[in-house]
Formats: sequence, structure tokens, C-alpha cells
Amino acid sequence: MMNPFDDIYFMKKALHEAELAYAKNEVPIGAVIVMNNQIIARAHNLTETLNDVTAHAEMQAFTAAADFLGGKYLNDCTLYVTLEPCQMCAGASYWAQLGKIVYGASEEKRGFLAMNTTLHPKTKVVGGILENECSKLLKRFFIEKRNLN
Repeated sequence: MMNPFDDIYFMKKALHEAELAYAKNEVPIGAVIVMNNQIIARAHNLTETLNDVTAHAEMQAFTAAADFLGGKYLNDCTLYVTLEPCQMCAGASYWAQLGKIVYGASEEKRGFLAMNTTLHPKTKVVGGILENECSKLLKRFFIEKRNLN
């Protein structure tokens, strides 16, 4: 029997969060954290809204997931995020002992892979899920920003 709750399904949920960020004039990055095929946290960038450079979608999702679970370790969880995490978010995933990271678009300048950031040894990584859709939303946002300035 086919499992409807696959990486594409959950990345679509993260994309929905990115669209919410876009509507708030935030960089459109969204994240969900999943445990046992259940979304336990949803978040999107809030750096402009909160005037906080650390308010990335992943950081917001880590906090919400830890609150939901009543503990700081997310080793049985998967983070779905529309853009490859930055060094800060990858570092937080290390400390949270995240089980898996699934991202959409690559971030070749500031992503954790380009920065050689170490993840927790047990963390699995899958990239490129709905990459075109994730990239398209980010590109549209930055084109609109440039045209306004």
C-alpha cells in the first residue's frame, strides 16, 4: 500500500508556510517538523516581523516542536524546509539531535553544505524535494523586492 505521507506531501506543507511568510513580506521560507507522520510544528520566517535575525523558519519550528514534545531533543523528528538550512539553523539541528532534514532549494552561498557545517552524526539529509517550486517562490520574492527599490 502506498504511503500518502511522503517527503513531497510534507514539503507541500512547508511551502504553504513559505507562502504565509511571503504574504507578510518576509523572505518566503517555511518549515514543518514531523514525527510519526504527524506535523508537530509549523513555522515560517519571522525575521522582519520580530526584528530578530534568528527568527528563521527552522528556529521557530524547533521551538514549537520542543514545546509540543516537552523536551529539547528531536531525534525522532524530520524537518521539512523549503530552503537548505543556514549554518545557524544546521547548528541548532545538531544540538536538537534532529533525525532527518529534508530541504527543497539549495543555498549555494549560505547553506550548511557550502559552509561545511557539521550536523549530528545520526541526522540524515535529503535535498531537492520540490526544488523548482521552492526556488520559484524565493526568486519571485527577490525580483519583486528589487523592482520596488
